[in-house]
Amino acid sequence: MKRLALIGFIMIVCNSCFKKYEGKITIDGSSSVYPLTEAVAEEFRKVDADIRVTVGVSGTGGGFKKFLRGETDITNASRPISKSELAVSRLNGIEFIELPVCYDGMAIVVSPKNTFVKEITVTELKKMWSPESQGKVKRWNQVRENWPAVPLKLYGAGTSSGTYDYFTEAINGRAKASRGDRPVKTIMCWCRASRLMRAV
Repeated sequence: MKRLALIGFIMIVCNSCFKKYEGKITIDGSSSVYPLTEAVAEEFRKVDADIRVTVGVSGTGGGFKKFLRGETDITNASRPISKSELAVSRLNGIEFIELPVCYDGMAIVVSPKNTFVKEITVTELKKMWSPESQGKVKRWNQVRENWPAVPLKLYGAGTSSGTYDYFTEAINGRAKASRGDRPVKTIMCWCRASRLMRAV
């Protein structure tokens, strides 16, 4: 049943009446959507080996840039297309349909070595991630007084990720509004998804 659903999905997407695909289908975009798309592409290859399907991962923003330049046939996205991207699509004559393919949740995680954080509020997340915190909020006790004065090390999705856009908008009130001094070590991360945009 699962295999039939995947094959049916890719057949609808790639063999619809909107556009003819000959020889290859190029897909790129969100890393969150990549596993689903790669699984679907693998099933499609079994059905039609004459069409080469390639799936890349350049993030939602990077995928949209390629898609709006006409370099890809399908883009994976973990957020809706932005107003500025929509303007580019119109300017470049790129018409598309948007297909929601899955919904998932966002998880804020803390390193297993951290023994004092049992829960965290949205207000505290904003205190940690807002642009105003850059260079200032560096220790856990600056987030909540009764937490220890140990270094706060943050990790999150890259700036071209739709997950990054969603997180910053949900926590800081504006997409892409985030501190830029995130250390490399992982303490907290997030994930979210997902939609697929297809050229017509």
